[in-house]
Amino acid sequence: MPARRDLESICVIGSGPIVIGQACEFDYAGCQALKVLREDSYRTIVVNSNPATIMTDPGFADRTYIEPLDLQGVASVLARERPDALLPTLGGQTALNLAIALADGGVLDDLGVELIGAPVEVIRRAEDREEFKRAVESCGLRVPLSAIVTTLEEVDDLAVPAVVRPAFTLGGHGGGFAEDLASLHRQVESGLAESPIGQVLVEESVRGWDEFELEVIRDRADNVVVVCSIENLDPMGIHTGDSVTVAPQMTLSDEAYQELRDAAAAVIRAVGVETGGSNIQFARSRETGELRVIEMNPRVSRSSALASKATGYPIAKVAAKLAVGYTLDEIPNDLTG
Repeated sequence: MPARRDLESICVIGSGPIVIGQACEFDYAGCQALKVLREDSYRTIVVNSNPATIMTDPGFADRTYIEPLDLQGVASVLARERPDALLPTLGGQTALNLAIALADGGVLDDLGVELIGAPVEVIRRAEDREEFKRAVESCGLRVPLSAIVTTLEEVDDLAVPAVVRPAFTLGGHGGGFAEDLASLHRQVESGLAESPIGQVLVEESVRGWDEFELEVIRDRADNVVVVCSIENLDPMGIHTGDSVTVAPQMTLSDEAYQELRDAAAAVIRAVGVETGGSNIQFARSRETGELRVIEMNPRVSRSSALASKATGYPIAKVAAKLAVGYTLDEIPNDLTG
């Protein structure tokens, strides 16, 4: 499946300001993508609100816009440039949220812009906690016992200790642990305020379990590769972005590692990611071997940058090529040829 030639121009959304919880790994990913898209003769447009990034240097894209990363700002760029496609999977949570907003607002349909990299329904399935839970359970795996909460009134019947996870936020923002009902009320109130869709997941605490991540890539021909395994030295309870990590993982037996590999392949297929990298996080009880799927990023993430540097495998470059139609067997491995 060679590159799509029905597409001539592609717009890439950046991630905006470099702040705690959203760092320059998305600039790294965007630069890789813009480079390979240009090599494939696509006209590239980049929109990013942060002029201090490498991807906004004039030489990286054919057109560069330093504009607010909000619905109006990105829609105005799309209306002016009329690209054939929009690639949102390289700009972190900001770009994914904007892609959803542009689709829901009818902007993409009105301008005839195709969303590539991850369709809207796949983004929703990975990011919406209830849809993700259904996808995971459909392949025989387990997520922590949980309840979707949209109002404070729903909190009183829930068990503690618990973890609060807001939908569609980055870096654990608005989430946290609750040891008693009073702290659960406070944490849910904060999470509802931070979630752009006013939804949080309250789930059983797996604090203290081992945490592992797998960086996985799938193409439209259903080839799946695990690029890298990552082990958190800190147990569950420390956000993975704040933890010291080791790549590859070091403490699992081969049998336990293969269980994680099989689970990761099943999850990426159930969610439906077809054109790029995903980061899938697991909690595992060292005592019992029980496994829980924690969450999934259907995009390039901080872990992708770590895995790329640990292995030498250019995940963002490969993700960009998959988004425009290539399959994994058509993309040479830069390390081995």
